[in-house]
Amino acid sequence: MAQQAGGAKPLRVVIIGAGFAGLEAARAMARAPCEITLVDRHNHHLFQPLLYQVATAALSPGDIAWPIRTIFRRQRNLTVVLAEVTGIDTAARVVRAGEDLAIPYDALVLATGATHSYFGHDEWAPVAPGLKTIEDATDIRRRLLLAFERAEVTADAEERRRLLTFVVIGGGPTGVELAGAMVELARHAMPQEFRRIDPAAARVVLVEAGPRLLPSFPEELSATARASLERMGVQVLTGTRVTGCSATAVECGPERIAAGTIVWAAGVVASPAGAWIGAERDRAGRIRVGPDLTVPGQPGIFAVGDLAAVTDARGRAIPGTAPAAKQMGRHVGRILAARAAGAPEPGPFAYRHHGDLATIGRRSAVVALDGIRLTGLIGWWFWGIAHIWYLIGFRSRVVVSFEWLWSYLTFQRGARLITGREPQGGNAARVPGQTELVRPREEAGAVPPARRSA
Repeated sequence: MAQQAGGAKPLRVVIIGAGFAGLEAARAMARAPCEITLVDRHNHHLFQPLLYQVATAALSPGDIAWPIRTIFRRQRNLTVVLAEVTGIDTAARVVRAGEDLAIPYDALVLATGATHSYFGHDEWAPVAPGLKTIEDATDIRRRLLLAFERAEVTADAEERRRLLTFVVIGGGPTGVELAGAMVELARHAMPQEFRRIDPAAARVVLVEAGPRLLPSFPEELSATARASLERMGVQVLTGTRVTGCSATAVECGPERIAAGTIVWAAGVVASPAGAWIGAERDRAGRIRVGPDLTVPGQPGIFAVGDLAAVTDARGRAIPGTAPAAKQMGRHVGRILAARAAGAPEPGPFAYRHHGDLATIGRRSAVVALDGIRLTGLIGWWFWGIAHIWYLIGFRSRVVVSFEWLWSYLTFQRGARLITGREPQGGNAARVPGQTELVRPREEAGAVPPARRSA
């Protein structure tokens, strides 16, 4: 283990969370005289920007996730601990995890991210899952694919319409990308495969409480995204607040939308790490940090990524995106590397905004860079190249590129597996009116599938 100058002991750094911010912090200290302990309750790092493609059967989980130990196999000053943190003793400077694990630290980096926010309606979670983890993605994929399977075998026309209605709540990038991917799955990948239903007739509804989609994007790109979705067949409802979710429907004030699958993409709340240390937090649970990303009053503790409430030089909130998290993690890692080596520390954190990107189906995307606006096929190619670039490892870049090319040429989805147990309280759980399979399809009251060419 590397020693500090003068024979001093290495700086003991504990990083909680192996997301984008945690990984970048650890990498920035790769050559520093530190003893780094990286703690996470999962054994993998997840590339969240492509998680929606796992949920819609375009990619497999292994295409966008990598074992943490593999990522750091050559970084000798880092130890990986698979455990769930239960608390932090700031007086003793110890992180407590599992049943009896205590990890001492000299410096602590909190990179625990965020989870779904139901705005006080946590009872909606079982019927309207969010999308933050691999488990979330495979659960949504299961519900989505099961809806088609159950629609195929029910003789109840009303129930069939419900099962083939998919509602996405939230018009940010995740919601827009999910809605576009869902309608493409139904209209391009499935029409040749069912005999009693027409998957292309599936209804996809995107509900946004605000006045427009993609509120962080320039207004003209929001309008472009909406127009593209509507051309694809997505029903977009803006200025529409969800007032209720059940296993069979979404309520938007007086309007009730019967649905077989509901997905939540409307908001996030920070992890409870701020409560562990008694830090000041904002309404979303994010820790208010100083210019160097330290927690006020606790100079040895840093908060980064979605957990940190940070503003830029103009006082605007820094977005909860992967590039922002990576910049924060890298900055803190450099501070601690300098501290361990007795070198001058970097100045205050300065965020550099590289742009906003969102894809809308297989041939369209919206991209906002400094003074540059890209839409349509050019935007889609830029979006794809950017995401391939940020994937970890040559193998993942090749595999994802090949999967996208195959899907583009054949309209097929290579990861349409229904796995896992039946979700408790899931919104595709019941199939009333199910009877013995009847042939020909006209006897079951089904509409013959419309055959679509590529």
